[in-house]
This record gives sequence, structure tokens and C-alpha cells, in this order.
Amino acid sequence: MPMLGSVSGKHRSPVRGSSLEFAQYRKYVPGDDTRRMDWRAWGRSDRFYIKEYEADTNLRLCLIVDTSGSLNFKVDGVSKFDQMKSLAGTLAYLTSRQGDAVGLYCTDEKFHTEIRPRRNATHLRIVLDSLAELNAAGKTGLAESLHEAAENIAQRALVVVISDLLIEPEVLKNCFQHLRFRKHDVSVFHLLDQSEIDFNFDRPTRFLDMEGGEPITADPNIMARQYKQAMAEYLNDLSVVMREAAVDYHRVNVDDPVDKVLARFLLRRQPKKGAR
Repeated sequence: MPMLGSVSGKHRSPVRGSSLEFAQYRKYVPGDDTRRMDWRAWGRSDRFYIKEYEADTNLRLCLIVDTSGSLNFKVDGVSKFDQMKSLAGTLAYLTSRQGDAVGLYCTDEKFHTEIRPRRNATHLRIVLDSLAELNAAGKTGLAESLHEAAENIAQRALVVVISDLLIEPEVLKNCFQHLRFRKHDVSVFHLLDQSEIDFNFDRPTRFLDMEGGEPITADPNIMARQYKQAMAEYLNDLSVVMREAAVDYHRVNVDDPVDKVLARFLLRRQPKKGAR
């Protein structure tokens, strides 16, 4: 996606400039720099045309991370919260290293940390230190926070949301459409533990609501079929929502290596050969 910025960078901009990559011709108007006149085009058509080029610019990465209590979920080893911090920290580091701006927005019931995008090593340390100090607790207010982000992130940005998305897909659809309406490029890392999909519990189990609800004791053998059907419908509905809202969606298992997750993400964002 073309990015807007105030300094020279590595990303294609919608603003035409004077970099080396040719973009298009346009008709000459009085006041244009005659040094950019294409005299060959004039010789062929007897009309004056100006050459325009792509202006490179910097990217603004806005990380929106979910810190609600459900992110503490884990079965063995790594929790969703651990995976979230690893993904966010690595993305922040890579973004800063290539000279781009990075910001961090942390939300449970509402935003409790807002660090606006900037471009320097000191700012990166602030972002990474803030990530390290986070705790997951409370209910989710991700939907309201995404609407707030759409209104408050003033300039076009790459908005990366990292969450387990325990919200009705139709509610999320409105959030992502709001962000897209505000011209943001939106990517989502959806964190899941494989046990949430497989539901391979084989004895009566006490299930805890990690966002504060009442615990439930149930026999998984009785509810497994209905649970798996509901999960399949949720994932299908979510996939439809992401596609209709033009969101770059990545489902991430908590055991997936961070380097492979981000390699897939970055590869998908590479411009197609011959594309403008």
C-alpha cells in the first residue's frame, strides 16, 4: 500500500516526486519545471508532457495489542500473551531498524497505553520497555478501542492488531471497515491455542472465564460436537469479515515460531512483480 510520510524512506507514496522510478505522464501546465518536460513525447504528439516519478516516503506502524485477561490462556509452554509480546516487539524492532516510525497502543477494556509513532532508537526503547512491562487482565474492549484508533490515528498508517479476537465477527467487521474508511492499511494477527480448535478434553473439566465470568464444570464428551461446530462457524465468519473489509489476516498458533510468522507476513506484503 502507498504510504504517506514527511521524510524520505523505503515505501512507495501516493505523492508524485522526483525519485528514479517513473510513474506516469501528465499534461504540462504553466509553472511546471521545464527540466521534466519529455521532448520526445512532444516530438511525437506536438503536445507538452511532464514526467512524474514515485516519491519514496516513510511508513508509520501502529501496533494495537490486546491485553485482556484471555491472553493469559495457555495449555503448555507459551501463552497467547507471550506470543503477542514477541510478535509486537519483533515488528517494532524491524520497523525502527529500517528507519520507519513505530507506535504502540495497548488495550483491555480501553486504551491504557498510547505511544504515538516516532522514528528514533530512544523511542524504540520506550516501545520495547512498555511491552515488557505489560500484564494481561480484565475484560476486552477491543471493538471500542479500534473505533477510537480509527478516529485518533491522524495520518495514514499500517495498523497491526494482535489479539485472540474473542468478539462477534460482525462487530469486528464494523471496526475494520472504520479503519479502512480512514485510509489505514490493516493487518491482523489472530492468536489461538490449538487446544481451542481441537477441544481434545476427555474428562469432566472446570472451565474458567479468564475475563472474570463464572467458572463452568462440564463433560467435554457431551459438548464437543457442538463446540467444534460453533468454532468452525466462528472461524469461517471471521474469514469472510476479513476478506470483505480488505484486512490482511493471519491466524497464528501460540506455538508457531515468530520468525516464520513474520516471514509469511512480510512475503505477502511484497509488491507483485510489475504492479504499481
